[in-house]
Amino acid sequence: MEIQTHFSLKKFNTFGIEASAKQFVAVQNVLELKTILIENNTEKKFILGGGSNMLLTKDIDALVIHIDLKGKKVISENEDFVWVESQAGENWHEFVLWTIENDFGGLENMSLIPGNVGTTPVQNIGAYGAEIKDTFISCEAIRIDNQNIKTFTNSECHFGYRESIFKNEVKDQYIITSVVFKLTKRNHIINISYGDISGELAKANIINPTIIDVSNAVIAIRQSKLPDPKELGNSGSFFKNPILLKTDFEKIHQKFPEMKYFEISPTEVKVPAGWLIEQAGFKGKRFGDAGIHKNQALVLVNYGNATGQEILNISKNIQETIFKTYGIQIEAEVNVI
Repeated sequence: MEIQTHFSLKKFNTFGIEASAKQFVAVQNVLELKTILIENNTEKKFILGGGSNMLLTKDIDALVIHIDLKGKKVISENEDFVWVESQAGENWHEFVLWTIENDFGGLENMSLIPGNVGTTPVQNIGAYGAEIKDTFISCEAIRIDNQNIKTFTNSECHFGYRESIFKNEVKDQYIITSVVFKLTKRNHIINISYGDISGELAKANIINPTIIDVSNAVIAIRQSKLPDPKELGNSGSFFKNPILLKTDFEKIHQKFPEMKYFEISPTEVKVPAGWLIEQAGFKGKRFGDAGIHKNQALVLVNYGNATGQEILNISKNIQETIFKTYGIQIEAEVNVI
């Protein structure tokens, strides 16, 4: 556990942005984490997980603590359900595959989402009709200023659409060290109603899909639309899908009757941000080494040597254009540093 100085973070962010940390250390268990926090209590700190949901626009003038805690296990089970615990540094997709290999259902729709387990509750990640809050039981977190351990239950996390208490009320106060999920052992709830899953299964002539089939379909869809961060720097979906009051949406829809939308409550409508961006002409556009992916307008990419500021400028251009064109504000899902 050695603190390094002027450390390159290029391999520690999925955009592949070249930025450096004033200091950097990787911790592999809670004791190491506590020790680092105690011994460096006056230092500014930056907590780094999988680096999949951030855009670095500058060097980090702080002690970067990389959460590299590993391990996963069954902690309780009955005939119908199993409670599994994963350490925060486990790769999310590898953890999902482990649950599927053990025939534990509930996470298969979120296959191939980049990042680590510890950051999933922060963002309440989701895909294809599933969100973390659906299976999340609790997480353990260490308070940065006094090193006390606290357990946050599902209700205490105040989950919303890509939101949680960790992005709001207790932002920058805690480091998540492990997460517990409740998954099914039998009578799995197969969710294929969202997106292209049913079509992908039909192509494979699968009539009664298993959780493995659903996972494979999601992986195939994501791979066809989204670039692999190891090959092309990106952070997945850069923007949230805007949620509008139905009364406001109806006025916009009168002007743009072709606009796609999904009713999510009696009073609210979700509009696909990717559709808005594509209609505005940004899909596939490139500005030097920064651009918008050719297959998915929600994904901003680094073609090699783009700076974080260049990618941020593109995102602002997109936001301004969408607002001018449709009167809709779209928010970044990615944390801009």
